[in-house]
Amino acid sequence: MRKEMFGYEITVLRDTFQRLLRRHAVTNLVKLIEKTHPADIALLFRYLNETEQRELFNLMEANEQTAEFLSELDESILLSLLEMEDPARIADLIRVSSSNDQATILGLLPEEKTQAVMDLLKAEEQEEVEEIMAYPEDSAGSLMSTDVFSLPKNTVAKDAIMALQDHEKAEMVFYLYVTDDEKRLVGVISLRDLVTTPPDKTLEEIMVKTVHTVWPDTDQEEVARLVSRYNYLAVPVVDRENHLLGIVTVDDVVDIIREEATEDFFQMAGIGKDRELLLKSPWENAKARLPWLFATWIGGVLVSLIIGVFDNLLEAVIALAAFIPVITGMGGNAGTQSSTLVVRGLATGRVGPGNALEVIWKHTQVGLLLGLFYGVLLGLVAQFRFVNISAYFAVVVGLSIFASMLLASIIGTVTPLVMRRMNIDPAITSGPFVTTATDIIGVTTYLLIAALLLPH
Repeated sequence: MRKEMFGYEITVLRDTFQRLLRRHAVTNLVKLIEKTHPADIALLFRYLNETEQRELFNLMEANEQTAEFLSELDESILLSLLEMEDPARIADLIRVSSSNDQATILGLLPEEKTQAVMDLLKAEEQEEVEEIMAYPEDSAGSLMSTDVFSLPKNTVAKDAIMALQDHEKAEMVFYLYVTDDEKRLVGVISLRDLVTTPPDKTLEEIMVKTVHTVWPDTDQEEVARLVSRYNYLAVPVVDRENHLLGIVTVDDVVDIIREEATEDFFQMAGIGKDRELLLKSPWENAKARLPWLFATWIGGVLVSLIIGVFDNLLEAVIALAAFIPVITGMGGNAGTQSSTLVVRGLATGRVGPGNALEVIWKHTQVGLLLGLFYGVLLGLVAQFRFVNISAYFAVVVGLSIFASMLLASIIGTVTPLVMRRMNIDPAITSGPFVTTATDIIGVTTYLLIAALLLPH
């Protein structure tokens, strides 16, 4: 019900904006922009054409609402809006954004325009943005906000509360981070503990000394796992000497989880890892999917060559051809199911080096059970459908589906584990690769068993 209502609200919002755009009702448009949440406007832009997007964007003022809108906007739309924009206006629009949002936006622009915008920012802002942009993409450093609130460990609670009230720049103050004389992170205090403690106690007396931290080059998936495991609202980012550099907040982690899940789904479907592929042109879609489908094409050619080797057998027992689609289809599905479960387990931390053998054995047992069930079922179908063929025909079909599903389950389980061991994204191995491998093995196994057991 909520999903339907939300879709209805967006449709009404789109129709309202488009009607006002057609009438050139600038005053009403500006008022509506001010009243609409930035995230809703960002979503609305997906349903507007480029001309409508440009007209609305030109009406937006340089303020916090527009800055939040830019941070919520899809990258492809954001780039389309900013690539024709004057550097001076871009600098004005992002001036109130957090340093990590500034770095993300500038990272999308061509190098010359990025530098032109950077030259218009304050020296302090330039330094922070350059520092963040220097970190690897999709790392904790590229996501962190440097506007983090921290105090020395000898500060008393009442002074800490007063300092917190005076510090407006801090990014989402969920925790108070405590540092020593060398500015190294030594503890953390929740705001609840801070306001309920006696006013004269020092931060060192009430802080939690065990702090889970990440380094700037830590992958964003690892940051998301840490937040998910311990239910944190923010994670501090420190250098090798434990100096506090910034924090990654839970709102960024939610975006990470969504982005990584999208990448994994796309890769498992064999369409690359571009998170915004849906918003791009048909040519860009086709270009991204072409190399992935090429792997399937190669597999299909190999399968046809294998079938060609056994053409005499197929001519002698033509009924064998009727079951090839079933063999490949069942094996491919079994392999994809196993690989999907393992890839997801690796992403959530439920599968790892410590239980890899256990996972392989478990999926082998699943393959045995499924293969046995469908082997008997398909063998019975073959027996009653082709009663005039050799009595071994049903055995060949049943045994082949059994072997195909068993081997597919093992391949689908082992392949992602091996890829992770080789530091290759295991999601890439799902979809076309596992399916193609199981097709080749399934057909080969089927025809080899038939060649051994059937007269020809």
